[in-house]
Amino acid sequence: MGRFVNPGNSAFKVALASEIYIDKTGLLDFTNSVLGTKQAYICNSRPRRFGKSITADMLTAYYSKGCDSRELFMNYNIAQTEDFEKYLNLYNIAQTEYFEKYLNKYDVIHLDMQWILMDAGAPERISGYINKNVISELADLYKDIDLRDQKTLYGALSVINSMTNNKFVIIIDEWDVLIRDEAANSSVQEEYINFMRGMFKGSEPTKYIELAFLTGILPIKKLKTQSALNNFDEYTMLYAGRLSPYIGFTEDEVRDICDRYGRDFSQVERWYDGYMLGDYHVYNPRAVVNYMLQGDLKSYWSETGSYDVIVPLINLDFDGLKTAIIQMLSGGEIKVNTGSFMNDTVSFKNKDDVLTYLVHLGYLGFDQKKSCAFIPNEEIRQDIENACRHKL
Repeated sequence: MGRFVNPGNSAFKVALASEIYIDKTGLLDFTNSVLGTKQAYICNSRPRRFGKSITADMLTAYYSKGCDSRELFMNYNIAQTEDFEKYLNLYNIAQTEYFEKYLNKYDVIHLDMQWILMDAGAPERISGYINKNVISELADLYKDIDLRDQKTLYGALSVINSMTNNKFVIIIDEWDVLIRDEAANSSVQEEYINFMRGMFKGSEPTKYIELAFLTGILPIKKLKTQSALNNFDEYTMLYAGRLSPYIGFTEDEVRDICDRYGRDFSQVERWYDGYMLGDYHVYNPRAVVNYMLQGDLKSYWSETGSYDVIVPLINLDFDGLKTAIIQMLSGGEIKVNTGSFMNDTVSFKNKDDVLTYLVHLGYLGFDQKKSCAFIPNEEIRQDIENACRHKL
């Protein structure tokens, strides 16, 4: 068990031990169904405090050879309600046997890019830090394979696969830290994007990757008009597809929590509902949990992310932007063309790019059917009003 290769399940144990834990292990049904396929490259972006790290920790705890997680998952949906009845009946196996088919069976590489950025000491050191440290752990794990000449992680993985046929599960949490925090540093971004392309693009990575799962706030950065990693399926706050019920808390889940804690669901709905993902109304998990435990209906959003991010965007003063925000503050919806946004924090060209960015940040909800943005709830309304009070 290493820091990056085959980590244990202690991080996910912390989530399970918390007073409020909502079972999202059904996501593993989906990831199990795409293992080793073209659909095994997944990027799931969502706002802060919407459970990105818990998802990454859950995937690690389930797949990693570095731990035994059978007892950890046995009482949750993945071990009881997999949507694979045809598969199970065809091969005459029990659900628990299917659940265990993939449990702790893979070499997992888990990278928390926010933590790595701090430990590396500087943005330009990140790729080198990852290559050096992860290859070192792989060398300890695969002692019979000479990795001394390997300078890149993807090169080492290719060598290991050629010698053993082993495939890896690669989980990168907060993949977009450099895209957001080093937006003006083109050389750092270029090096990082090239590292990511080496890891995941082309035919060689398909030989050593069984599953790649990236979490972040932003979708994958575009180069010109195309994603830099266009072999990934992206699930975002614009379109979450099959991942919709696993992003935030669903209405049914929030009703159950309200019953458990004796809270007024209608008040929770007014304050924290509003994100529309397919057929699901999705709630901010952190806000719901804090209200249940503390009993105060207020904006918990500003405690985790400064609304000052809004002010520079408004001050870009694109034609119609201020009017659009005023209209949404009054309860209106605004038509948005999301296609031109480059999935970074510097390439804003028009009002639609800014509004699309605010959707990804969680400051706006998005109705996919109508292609309209809106302010999702009272919590966000108060934050945007505070940010705009002296700016509009």
